[in-house]
Amino acid sequence: MVDNKLWQSLVNAWKIPELRAKLLFTAGMIAIYRFGCWVPTPGVDVDALEEFFQTGATGVVGLLNLFSGGALSQVAVFALGIMPYITASIIMQLLTVVIPKLEELAKEGEQGQKQITKYTRWLTVALALVQSIGYLTIFNSYNALPDLNWWRATLIVTTLVAGTTAVMWLGELITARGIGNGMSIMIFISIVSSIPGGVVQFFTTFSFVAQIGFVVIALAVIVGVIWITTGERRVPVQYAKRVVGRRMMGGSSTFIPLKVNMAGVIPVIFASSIMLIPPTLAQFIPTGPTEWISTAFGPQSYLYIIGEVLLIILFTYFYTAVTFNPVDQANNLKKYGGFIPGVRPGRPTAEFLDRILTRLTLPGALFLGAVVLLPWILSRYFDVPFYFGGTSLLIVVGVALDTMRQMEAQLLMRHYEGFLK
Repeated sequence: MVDNKLWQSLVNAWKIPELRAKLLFTAGMIAIYRFGCWVPTPGVDVDALEEFFQTGATGVVGLLNLFSGGALSQVAVFALGIMPYITASIIMQLLTVVIPKLEELAKEGEQGQKQITKYTRWLTVALALVQSIGYLTIFNSYNALPDLNWWRATLIVTTLVAGTTAVMWLGELITARGIGNGMSIMIFISIVSSIPGGVVQFFTTFSFVAQIGFVVIALAVIVGVIWITTGERRVPVQYAKRVVGRRMMGGSSTFIPLKVNMAGVIPVIFASSIMLIPPTLAQFIPTGPTEWISTAFGPQSYLYIIGEVLLIILFTYFYTAVTFNPVDQANNLKKYGGFIPGVRPGRPTAEFLDRILTRLTLPGALFLGAVVLLPWILSRYFDVPFYFGGTSLLIVVGVALDTMRQMEAQLLMRHYEGFLK
């Protein structure tokens, strides 16, 4: 019954000309992105790089290759992927809280957001430049780029930065003209493209009992991610009746949806990005103390996973405080005659919302940490392929749910049953 409804919903979505055009446009942009992930950068010895990734590219380099959809393993034109833009976006959101000028721009509406977007683009280019030079240094230190000279290095760095700019442009086009958030779709496709290889490796390496056990655990984690992602507490709100002219206005009731995981996957992405900085920098000079840093803070180490879980909890609280301000919410309710039953308007309402949000954020943050910790345990102690990392799982499920909601909204606008009924 559910399958029939889902199939009928897909048929209905394809019948709508506007929605069909959006789906085809998104598919076209994804095809261009995947094509760029396989076009090697000029001046790169693909055979030498392939040998390097098959023999010694583990840990942080292998994880970075996963998020690029395999493009990093051959230094393709789109090898840096969308991660520089995502990192730049997160940094700008954090700076908006710290720098008053950016906070003013954020409150100016569309014009202010355009200026912040401009700053984000320039920061993306700067991060792509630094990251491309870093990758070049790492590959050269392992002799994965033989006969490298200044001309070839400049050509490779320029191509990688230009590729990142093109990926950023494709993502913005998907957001404007396609379905879903373009940047999320890009990283979603990069992760999904690496799953088939991991699945083949898993089912050809492990016993039948281990395969069944892992499938059960993976399904349980996916169900848990969906449950927490869609979970919310609805705070009831009532609006007082008031007379406007000869008409009686207000008297309605609604609710404020407070999500258990209001920050989404952003804390996970940002925490993993920070924890990858020490081992990435250490690989520039893979000898002496830096070799110890690369090992101690590698993706499979205890220090890495402990630091990542703590940062996830910290950034979950921080990002939730940025996205939802109880004081502003209480002031808006008071301004329009709304109130929470049993709570006085103004400051008591703000304190009430803040108390609820604090209690909701803790289980959400602990869940994010657990989802990252469980696949790490499977990877470290049971040699499960790293393709099933917690960060990857959260991103894939979160993006799929968000895209499905957007298609649901498009269908409901035209009186069709959606996916989530």
